[in-house]
Amino acid sequence: MLLERQTFLVKERVAMFKLTDHYDIFDPESGEQIGFAQEKIGGFAKFLRFFFSKYKTMFPTTVEVKEDDESDPVITIKRRFAIVRYQVDVIDKNEKFVGSFKSKLFSLGGGFTVHNPEGEQIADVQGNWKGWDFKLLDMNGNELGRVNKKWAGMMKEMFTSADNYVISLDESVGANPGLAALLLAAGLAIDINFKENG
Repeated sequence: MLLERQTFLVKERVAMFKLTDHYDIFDPESGEQIGFAQEKIGGFAKFLRFFFSKYKTMFPTTVEVKEDDESDPVITIKRRFAIVRYQVDVIDKNEKFVGSFKSKLFSLGGGFTVHNPEGEQIADVQGNWKGWDFKLLDMNGNELGRVNKKWAGMMKEMFTSADNYVISLDESVGANPGLAALLLAAGLAIDINFKENG
């Protein structure tokens, strides 16, 4: 199962003139592909992106994470329309709202807060999008996971591109599908919101 893992290598598919993003997800130890994430937007949204690409991160978007083409999404990530602060909602495989990410108004590093379905902050994502080193911290400051471009395993040769990064749960957390879903969503949220602005 995709969300029962502790580490994910995410590789963005690079293409000329693309209007939607597509990511392949690998086991960074074995190199086996274990899933993919694909952006789903309508025709009008594609029209806006084509003519107003500079403002891409302002427009709503949906990213579905699947294990294979035949399966239903294990998580769905939805970004709302935003001008100053964006919000990204996370939906599980049962179409249940499980949490959201909200950008910080005054964050030089590009961090954001993590909220439960009731809107209460439960974690914090801190880091620097230019350096691609982010930490997911609980409200006591304990590290739950990390999103960065450093990996010493079998797949480290893939880190020649700015479009690849590793998402990893801290060893102390163990296998935790709920936390894995949030962290995987956080990594993709960083990519679709911050990297595109870089």
